[in-house]
Parts: sequence; C-alpha cells; structure tokens
Amino acid sequence: MHKRLYRTCVDIALFRNSPTGQLSPIAGTSDAGPYEHFAFLPNPLGEAGPDLSQAAYRSVADARAALAALDATAQRLPNPRLFRHSALRLEAQATSALEGTHEPLARVLTEDIPEGHDPSMREVLNFLFVAEDAFAWADEGRPWNLSTLSELHRRLMEGTHSERNFHGVRPIQVVIGQRHNPDPGAHPITNARYVPPPPGIGLESRVGDLLDWMRVDHSAQIDPVGAAAMSHYAFEALHPFHDGNGRIGRLFIVLFLYQHGVLSEPSITVSPYFEARRQEYYDALLGVSTDGDWSTWVDLFARGLAQSANEARARMLALAHVQARLKETVHASRVRSAKAGLLVNHAVAFPTFTVAQAAEAIGLQYQGTSRLIVSLVEIGVLAEYGQSSYNRRFHAPAVLEILLRNAR
Repeated sequence: MHKRLYRTCVDIALFRNSPTGQLSPIAGTSDAGPYEHFAFLPNPLGEAGPDLSQAAYRSVADARAALAALDATAQRLPNPRLFRHSALRLEAQATSALEGTHEPLARVLTEDIPEGHDPSMREVLNFLFVAEDAFAWADEGRPWNLSTLSELHRRLMEGTHSERNFHGVRPIQVVIGQRHNPDPGAHPITNARYVPPPPGIGLESRVGDLLDWMRVDHSAQIDPVGAAAMSHYAFEALHPFHDGNGRIGRLFIVLFLYQHGVLSEPSITVSPYFEARRQEYYDALLGVSTDGDWSTWVDLFARGLAQSANEARARMLALAHVQARLKETVHASRVRSAKAGLLVNHAVAFPTFTVAQAAEAIGLQYQGTSRLIVSLVEIGVLAEYGQSSYNRRFHAPAVLEILLRNAR
C-alpha cells in the first residue's frame, strides 16, 4: 500500500539562522511512513567561551564561590566520601524524574536493586551504580571515549524496559518533544520540537570530539562552570543514545567538575534544581540551538550549580553533626565494641542496610554484627526499618530525617 510522504513543518524556521549549528536534510521510513525533514547539527565547541550577559557572568562567579565553599567543607571533614552514596541516591531519584520515571524519594533512599520485575525502580537505581562506576573510572584515570561511554549506557539500561533499545551510540533517528501547534496529520518527526543529528559515523565522530574537548583543561579561556554548561548543552544537542541521554548528561556535569579539580568529592546533586524547573531547563537548552542564546542557559545552569552546592554543603554539615552526636551517644553508653564507630559511619553512608551488608563493611562476623546492631538499637542510635521478617533492614533515623527533609 502506498504511504504518504511527510514533509517539513514550520518550526524548522526557528533553526535556519542559528549561530550554533546548521540544518541537514534527512529522509527515511518509520512505522508512521516515509518522511523528509531536517536535523540540527550543533557546531563543535571551540577554545573560547561564548560572550555572556553580565547576569550570566555574575551567576558563574556565584557558582564558583559556592562550589569552593562546598569543597573546602569536604576537605575539612575526616571522611567526606561517607556522604557520596546518599547524594547519588538523591540524584538518581531527581534525574530519573526529569525523564518521566517517578519513584518516591524514601523508596530510592532505602532499597537495593529489587528482586523480580520492577523495571521502574531498577531504572532509577541503575543510575546509582553507573555513577559509582564513572567516578571510580575517573579516579583510575580511565580515558573517556565512545567505548567507555557506551559501557555506562549499557549499565544504565540493564534490566529496564529500554534494555532492548541499547545499541551503544544510537543507530536510528530520534526526536525530542513536540512543537507548538502540531499538525495532527503530519509525521511525528515533523511535529518534533527538536531533531538531533542523524545516526552514523558523523554522529559518532561528533560525540568523540566532544569527549576529547571535555578532557582538556580550558580554564585559561573558559571558567570551568561555563565549560561544564557548554559541554552539557553539546551532549544533549547530540543526543547520542536512544534513551538515557539526560541522565548520563547530568552525571557528566558533576564528573566534569570532579575531573577538573573543582570538586574533590562529588557529593553534589544537580538534578533536583533542574527537575523543579523542567520546562525552563528544556527551553534554555533549545534557545542555544535556535538563537545562540548562551547567556540564558549558562545563567540558569550556574544558578543551579550554586543552589545545589549550597544544599550539598548544608546536608554534609548536618550529616557530619549527626555522625558526631551518634558516636557521642555510643561512647556514653555501655557499648564497648571497637567496631561501634565503624557501624555508625556505615549508617551515615548508607540510609538502610542489612546485617550482612554491615558485617562486610565493618569487618566483623555476622553474629557479632547482629549483636552490635541490637546494642545500638537499644540506645536509640539505630532502629529497624520496615517490618520484614526476612533480611531485616536497619537505619539511623536521624540520618534518614536529614535526607528526606527537603522532600516534604
């Protein structure tokens, strides 16, 4: 049967005079039929940053000050890495919500990868393990290239509804959003708000060039906050994967700051700010492509980093205070185990845990760990979490109270 050939709709005019890229004709066939349209090809990032408004420059300076304060606080604490795991769970919940996967924060904070079929929760928690891998690879000096990027994506998609769509860098054309006043009779691709570059060697080359750019220190010409904003825009504009671009792109914001020495401990969560301003976030990214409006995007991005850094610092200080208070409670009690302090540390780092998990963390046999947990429950440092009679979980209520404070 003959299928209708769909042609370009009017929103393409928004991109025709873009100073940050150019349109490229594309054609193909999808389930909806043949189409002819245009994709947007973003220009490679250069050695100099864009000209910004005074407001954007001030926001960048404020972000650097907030990030410096967060880093100084982290370096003063005896073990700031204790706070990383919880921060990544907060990020996992918000970054997944931005992509339409909503799980309650309390559940994300307190569950491990669920057994059985729960692809939604699996999708959220996969981000946690992908992020931990990414920071470990950065510590090892592992180079960022298409292979490592694709491996992160594979792990992000594992066990989810989108796993079947994993092919590394996407082999198909994708679209993002829907334009205003769509034509109900038009092909979905022509109704899209944004059409990223077509698949193929050209896309792979552009992604590889971006990863190369992100490895280079541009601080002599571009403030690292501005460079992180530029690289995030470029990643999202290329949209290299069928699914998961937003989550990996926002992970790379923190990874970029970590690799370039802006943060010595990556316990910052950037997605809650953007999730609360979802449409503003998407509009600012699109504005770079349509109008070359870097100022609006960098201003929003930098304000987000500043607020995120301030919240991370406050959360880190609050958790450190709770950690010290719980250890004082233990010291004032009759508990005399040399492992009690390590168990408190574990309860600060992991919102809930099993006896087996705690035993492995503190280096004590299972029965000894179980007795120690009971002792800390009796003095109010720990409490049982949930009502499961199998594989019981425990937590420090004061820790979970801090982590859930802003979710109410």
